[in-house]
Amino acid sequence: MAEKNGFDIQAYMTKGVERVVSDAVKATLKNPKESAFMAKFALASRGASKKRRLAEDNGEHIPPFLIASITSQCNLHCAGCYSRCNHATVDEAPVKQLSQEEWSKVFDEADELGISFILLAGGEPMLRRDVITEASKRSNILFPIFTNGTFIDDKYFDLFDKARNLIPIMSIEGEKETTDLRRGEGVYDKLISSMDEFQKRGLIFGASVTVTTENIKEVSSDEFLKKLSDRGCKAVIFVEFVPVTDDSQHLAPGDEEREYLRDEIDRLRETHPEMVYISFPGDEKSSGGCVAAGRGFFHINSHGGAEPCPFSPYSDTNVRDTSLREAMNSYLFRELRDGGYLLEDHPGGCTLYERRADVERIMSKA
Repeated sequence: MAEKNGFDIQAYMTKGVERVVSDAVKATLKNPKESAFMAKFALASRGASKKRRLAEDNGEHIPPFLIASITSQCNLHCAGCYSRCNHATVDEAPVKQLSQEEWSKVFDEADELGISFILLAGGEPMLRRDVITEASKRSNILFPIFTNGTFIDDKYFDLFDKARNLIPIMSIEGEKETTDLRRGEGVYDKLISSMDEFQKRGLIFGASVTVTTENIKEVSSDEFLKKLSDRGCKAVIFVEFVPVTDDSQHLAPGDEEREYLRDEIDRLRETHPEMVYISFPGDEKSSGGCVAAGRGFFHINSHGGAEPCPFSPYSDTNVRDTSLREAMNSYLFRELRDGGYLLEDHPGGCTLYERRADVERIMSKA
């Protein structure tokens, strides 16, 4: 089922998933355990794609990705953190977060629907060992865990060895000075220590880099990426900085920086296939617009609220009260998808953050 603008978002997203899985298979060829798991996951991913295609042909759109913020607690205070600015991240764990059993239900429903990737985020997701252990039981789903890397211990290393569908994605901002300036003194050294331990144990991991106008050249340089590759990193996810305060607007990549990063990623995929390279949100022109609100993914916050995106923390439904299928077709999501709010050009950053007045107006009618 094509969208109103004639764009087949399901075909586009499936092609993207196939490329990521293919790149992951190539990146793990020298690691027998990882290679065996990725081969099995490639089969499961193809089966999930068929489920989504069948649903699409029957008039129902299922995205291949889900972002799950399994806790709102975090131990760091990173400069410019959108989540703290939105009060979605706090120092102490709130009492009404989804339980292990409730997240288990979400994971089961996602598997049934054909969702192939669930990105575990926070807060700091490693604080929820119970939920991550639950995720480890779903081998049909790949769980990248977006972590600041400060809570990885021997128990986690053992779990990652047993459950290859858990892929830690550690946040790093570039070299030591850049990383510690944003994340805190000593964080870079802790990350490097963990990377060395992953390599020693033959476990794969990835890196998440927040891309700004100030560090874009550093984090896309061969020198920086070679250091990650030499330590065993198998995936680099470039996340565009989203300004949530007026005084940080200048850090958001614009069209020029996005084009530069896109060209660099194309080059890196050709010259350094030992790692997977992903840009988020990526080139919205090629994807027919923003892929939030269920077009390509949606977000479940730590309290169960189904939100268009972590950068657009608005919700009119909760997975505690409804199924995952019903949540992704909430009034808010339908209005955003059908009303063309995701399809318009914008100068950079987050479409829905820039159009938050429209989102709030829709919310008032929900």
